[in-house]
Amino acid sequence: MTSFASNDPLPAGQVLALTQGDPAGIGPEIIVKAYLQQPELLRGVLVVGQVDVLRRAVQAVCCMGAMSRLGLPVVQVLGLEALGDLPPRCIPVLDPTPESRFSGALPAWGQVSAEAGRRAADAVVWAARAALQGRVAGVVTAPLHKEALHAAGVDYPGHTELLQAEAARHAGVGLAQMPVRMMLANPELRTVLVSIHVSLREAIEAVTFDNVLNTLRITHEALVRSLGRAPRIGVAGLNPHAGEGGLFGREELEIIEPAVRAARSLGLQVQGPIAPDTVFMRARDAAQHPGEFDVVVAMYHDQGLIPVKYLGVEQGVNVTLGLPLVRTSPDHGTAFDLAGTGRADPSSLIEAIQMARQMVRAV
Repeated sequence: MTSFASNDPLPAGQVLALTQGDPAGIGPEIIVKAYLQQPELLRGVLVVGQVDVLRRAVQAVCCMGAMSRLGLPVVQVLGLEALGDLPPRCIPVLDPTPESRFSGALPAWGQVSAEAGRRAADAVVWAARAALQGRVAGVVTAPLHKEALHAAGVDYPGHTELLQAEAARHAGVGLAQMPVRMMLANPELRTVLVSIHVSLREAIEAVTFDNVLNTLRITHEALVRSLGRAPRIGVAGLNPHAGEGGLFGREELEIIEPAVRAARSLGLQVQGPIAPDTVFMRARDAAQHPGEFDVVVAMYHDQGLIPVKYLGVEQGVNVTLGLPLVRTSPDHGTAFDLAGTGRADPSSLIEAIQMARQMVRAV
C-alpha cells in the first residue's frame, strides 16, 4: 500500500471531501467512474473512506466493456497535506478510522450491514468536521443506506440530520438553533422541503408557521449567495387546490398564508400558497418555457422530490441549506440492485461535485 506525504499542501479552499457512501452500495463505483470520466473536475477531491473499498469498486468498473483496459490507482493518503504531491489520475483516499480495519471480508454488495453503516457514518463525520474547521472547502456525499445506519446504532436517519448535529455541536448550540433544509435541484427545477425524513402524518404536523417561515428565510439566504440576487420563491399548498379557500383544509389559510405575508414583510419575493399540482410546472425553467419561480418551497418530502426526480435523477443534486458548510450529494440512493455490476451512472455525482465547486466560489 502506497502512502504519500508532502510539505506543499493544496489550499483548503481548493479541496472537496467526497465521502464513499455505503461500501455495499453504488457509491464507491460512481466515485470511480467520476474520476475516469472527469479527471480535471476531480482534481483536489479527496475520497474519505477505505482503500480496499475503492479498489474493489475499480475492479467492478474496469471489468465492464470499454473500461476493461483502463487502470486507476487508489492511493492512501495520511492527511490533507499529501494532496499536493500525488501522481496524476489516481484516487486519493483518507481513512477516517485507520486504527479500525474491517473485521473480515468487505461487506457484501447489495446487503444491509451494520459495519458498512458505521463506515459510511464515520466518513461523513470526518468530512463534516474538516469542513467546519476550515480544513476543506466543502463536502460531497455519496449515498448511504438508512437501514445500515440504524443497524450501526447511528441515531440519525440520513445525511441531513447527521450533518445538522455535527454543525450544531461545532457551534455549541442545540439542534433547534441550527435549522437546515433539503434542496433538490436540477437544471430545470429547484425545490426546498419544509420537512424531510418523517412519516406523512408527522410531515403534516410539521407544517407550522415557524417551520414555513424558517424554510422561506433559509431558502432566500442560500439562493441570494448562489444567484447573486433575491430569488423568486413559489410556495406549494399542503392540500389539493391549496385548500380551495378552506374547503379541503385550513392549513393554507391559518398557517401558510400568514407565513408568506411575514416573509414578504421581511423583503422576500414570495408567492403562494399555490396549488401543488401546478406550482412545479410554473416553476420549471425549460426551453421555450421560462420559469416563473427560481425555487419552490414544498410542504413535505415526496411533494417536492417527485417532480425533481421525474425530470431526471441523473441531473439532480441534493443540497443541504442552512449549514455553515457546503454540502451536496447525488439525487439517488445506494441502488443495492446495481451494486457491484459496474453499471451505475455517475452523472448525478458529477453534477453534485460541479455544484459544490460553484457554491464554494459563491461563499
